[in-house]
Amino acid sequence: MSNYASSSSYSFQPQPHQAKSKTLVIGLTGGIGSGKSAASDWFAQQGIDIIDADVIAHQVVAKGSTTLRKIKRKFGDWVLKADGEMDRAAVRTHVFTHPEALIELEAITHPAIREAAKLQLAASTSPYVVLSAPLLIEGAEAGLANLCHRILVMDATEDTQLARASQRDEQSVQKIKAIMVNQLSREERNRYADDVVLNESDLAALYVQLEPLHQDYLTLAQQLKFAAD
Repeated sequence: MSNYASSSSYSFQPQPHQAKSKTLVIGLTGGIGSGKSAASDWFAQQGIDIIDADVIAHQVVAKGSTTLRKIKRKFGDWVLKADGEMDRAAVRTHVFTHPEALIELEAITHPAIREAAKLQLAASTSPYVVLSAPLLIEGAEAGLANLCHRILVMDATEDTQLARASQRDEQSVQKIKAIMVNQLSREERNRYADDVVLNESDLAALYVQLEPLHQDYLTLAQQLKFAAD
């Protein structure tokens, strides 16, 4: 029996803000160590454009960017290193100990992330697009969930998450657990999903589950194009 599960039937029902969109957007998310990167890589190999929220988040605060200037005006010169780059470690430490500062920081960065994602969506030429965001559901990741027609969750047990994450980044189990605390539980995350892939085995087993999803998304993409015409 396949580990792949769909929590809703396949038929396209556009959201009001997506009524004029002709590109199907699949939101890809999951907890640390769940296999988001492996899934993204596979979809990319099928010719599907990938929009990575983590990459965008780094790009919007690049040296000299409008967003970084706004952050400097809000918090002070200390957010910059001597070379003009954002001092990510200092900012991360500050918002960790000052929750209100995190809200202020996200008020600056999230609109920039969303606009950059929308530009990439508009430029996409693949049949559908995968928008990958670790916190797509938890913090509405700059409102990116609202750009998606369906949400695909990569699922894995806590033991598997810990094993993968510690091997990949050589982080301590304590640090990984701290990250997991800030993410939804498996049950909560899966309740938001349209599609869930249980990724407990090797890459070959993962690809077997992704293939039928890919075919379903191709069909949905065609339905969306017809609905939009």
